[in-house]
Amino acid sequence: MTDAAGSVGFGPPSNQGCDDVALPGGIGSQRNGVLPVARQDVGHPASHQVSLAWRSLLLIRAGAGRFRPRARDNLRDGTAQGRINVRVSESTARTDVALVGAGIMSATLAALLRLLEPQWSITLVERLDAVAVESSSPWNNAGTGHAGLCELNYTPERGGSIDITKAVLINEQFQVTRQFWAYAVENGVLTDPSFLNAVPHVSFVRGADGVDYLRRRRQALAHNPLFAATELIDDADEFARRLPLMAAQRDFSEPVALNWAPDGTDVDFGSLAKQLVGFCVRGGATALFGHEVGNLTRNGDGSWTLRMLDRHTGEKRKLAAKFVFIGAGGGALPLLQKSGINEVRGFAGFPIGGRFLRTDNPALTAEHRAKVYGVPAPGAPPLGALHLDLRFVNGKSWLVFGPYAGWSPKYLKHGHASDLPRSVRWNNVVSMLGAGMTEKTLIAYLLRQLRLTRADRMRALREFAPGAADPDWELTVAGQRVQVIRPAEKTGGALEFGTTVVGSADGSIAGLLGGSPGASTAVPIMLDVLRGCFANRYQAWLPRLKEMVPSLGTQLSQEPRLYDEVRSWSAQALQLNSL
Repeated sequence: MTDAAGSVGFGPPSNQGCDDVALPGGIGSQRNGVLPVARQDVGHPASHQVSLAWRSLLLIRAGAGRFRPRARDNLRDGTAQGRINVRVSESTARTDVALVGAGIMSATLAALLRLLEPQWSITLVERLDAVAVESSSPWNNAGTGHAGLCELNYTPERGGSIDITKAVLINEQFQVTRQFWAYAVENGVLTDPSFLNAVPHVSFVRGADGVDYLRRRRQALAHNPLFAATELIDDADEFARRLPLMAAQRDFSEPVALNWAPDGTDVDFGSLAKQLVGFCVRGGATALFGHEVGNLTRNGDGSWTLRMLDRHTGEKRKLAAKFVFIGAGGGALPLLQKSGINEVRGFAGFPIGGRFLRTDNPALTAEHRAKVYGVPAPGAPPLGALHLDLRFVNGKSWLVFGPYAGWSPKYLKHGHASDLPRSVRWNNVVSMLGAGMTEKTLIAYLLRQLRLTRADRMRALREFAPGAADPDWELTVAGQRVQVIRPAEKTGGALEFGTTVVGSADGSIAGLLGGSPGASTAVPIMLDVLRGCFANRYQAWLPRLKEMVPSLGTQLSQEPRLYDEVRSWSAQALQLNSL
């Protein structure tokens, strides 16, 4: 396997300094379809004069549209011997790395690459006019801070025993992410740690069978250092002390229990993504907003040409990139299909939307200072279990209850009704039909959800908070998640919940498909992208990566002393004070 983009190689930036900026606006007038900087959002210095990002991206040429004589780079061993010799049109710009989508995944990968290879040019392309407007928006996330502490679908009961494998894996991944955030705060990558807040994660069950399951779950996890701080609460008075909103008007003649994890967190991924993009921009990266990638084609040298539309001016543009990452949420699958890589053949997507009830009533938010997850309903997708969460959005406390499933053929909240039908290919029809035949329970669940009334939703909320009053709560529409359908031998296709990285064999392009736990495990997922797409560079990067993630390469669940050390360090760096 060769390095990313085959032989084209990464070199020094092309005319890319701190002036090469185009970020979400509100400051100054729009020029040439490139929006100026929202300095308060991305940490851009207020004294900096914004220039046209696109103009600065255009290539410097020698002669009739040619670069200097042919020279190739070995991207896997990291030797850069010169620029490639290819014809480019007058309207084609060039970059080492192109990132499609301005959400948490692209922002995380951009920050990692900026730290590892500061001389590489990076261009981020976003169809909307701001960072993290789609799946990474705090209002478009079904849940945040997933660490396997309270999500009961991660600890299923099989054959009379509790399987904790998935919960431990998710927690290990979140610890990697948390360590990188701590490093980023200490080293100026992130300037405001308020995107992360300590919020207990709690499992909630009702009935004798539920209490018995939760007790056995606690016993199964007790030996693991990642879950050592959790405690079982089955006393009504203690329940009321911890969760007064849920205790009010509750009939405690029915057995109830909580599994309380004090070391949970709430994450505003929108704020986090803005800070990461801001760090990259200050280091010389370019961000193009209001630019939609409509197609991409592989060039003869192994690089890629992205064909974009400036949605503000209607101008068509092209960007040549040596490595492409598609972190466009639900928009990733159609673009991977258009790339023509064999690895995406047979893959399809099934969109599932979400809705929530929410309130910012201070009297209510003061009475509920936790994220409380219930038992998933029959047929509900993973992480489709109802939960009553304390969230912090732009520094303000909210309570959010849901999700209630919705459905639309759109792959993005700001997408098109034609997204699903246009993704159908001859090579994925069998996968889609196979998944449809095997997911009848899920389809029935979605149909039931679509029939829910306001009264039905409030009735579900009152199972958590019996005293909930209708006027306090409003319904809001969350984002779209496109669940992965992959080829399967026995059934033709299988619907999967989680995230999947699909990339070309030569490592020149990769994209992320799927949803939860998603953002909470962004760093290990992007490390997998680096390992897969830059195999020969990865070993050279490891010492630096271990500075960012001290536990990298180890299992913290098997290293209790190391876990205590990195947990204490990251909590201090991230200013995590218990509620």
